[in-house]
Order: sequence, then structure tokens, then C-alpha cells
Amino acid sequence: MTLLPIVTWPDPLLCEVCVPVAEDEDVGDLVRDMLETMYDAPGRGLAAPQVGVAKRVFVMDCGWKDGTPAPRVCVNPEIVSVSGEAVSGEEGCLSIPGVLAGVERPEAVTLRYRDVDGGVREVALRGFEARCAQHELDHLNGILTLDRLTPEARAEAERAYALGAP
Repeated sequence: MTLLPIVTWPDPLLCEVCVPVAEDEDVGDLVRDMLETMYDAPGRGLAAPQVGVAKRVFVMDCGWKDGTPAPRVCVNPEIVSVSGEAVSGEEGCLSIPGVLAGVERPEAVTLRYRDVDGGVREVALRGFEARCAQHELDHLNGILTLDRLTPEARAEAERAYALGAP
């Protein structure tokens, strides 16, 4: 396994819509490297474009910092339904280090994806897991947390990033 460099804003790759993974395409090595990179960062989610790969893949593990790791690998994910109220919550992003942004998102989603072995999964997510999945799926669609902010909030986040950018 290899630690991968994390792409940071304003790299244009982060604004690209990623291409689907072919059914017969093996992404096992990529996924293993992404998980190692996510845990090392330390983050709770990581999308392929954040490591320079414009493929529709993300990994997440929302509870590993508080307990046993339980990684979820999502290949060609899609949200098939949303429910509950839209709620605001602070989000950080490994590609915009040091910036927390208040983003409004649906409270619950149903996510359909392929796992690393090609099996189709569908899971209902609530709370932070739903927020994390939506955040990572945004990356696959070329959307950053900055894009979900009001112009004033975005300007403030960009200023904060410029002051503390790596």
C-alpha cells in the first residue's frame, strides 16, 4: 500500500466530473491506497479526485476515530433518495485543509454503489454518515464545500484558507 498525495484547492482536477468505473475494472489497489491515505490524513472520507484520479470512487469510515474501523468503499455511487430536513453542519475537507464550512444537506440519504468486489449495495445513511457520503459524492461531481456557500461565506473561507494554506 502507498500513501498518496492529497490534491488541494484550487487544483482544477477538483472541479472535474469524474468518469464511471467500468464493471470489469479492478480498483482494488487504488482503494487500498485511498484507505491508507484517508486514515493517515486523518480523515473520515476521501474521493478519488482528491488523490489525482478522476474516477467515481470514494471511501469513508465515519466512526474509526471513536472505535473500530469499518471502511465503506463506494464505486460508482449514486443517491437514490433523500429524506428528512435539510440540516446545516460544519464540514472540513482534506483538499481545503484548515477550513470548516457550514453546509446545508439532507439529513438522510439512500446510497447505491458497487463494492470493491463488484457487488451492488444499497444503504440508508443518517446524520454524519449521510453528510459524509454527500460530501464525497460532491467531489465526484466536481463540487467542493466552497461551492455550497453563500458568496460572503465563500469569500471568508477563501481568506481563511489563504492565511493557512499549506
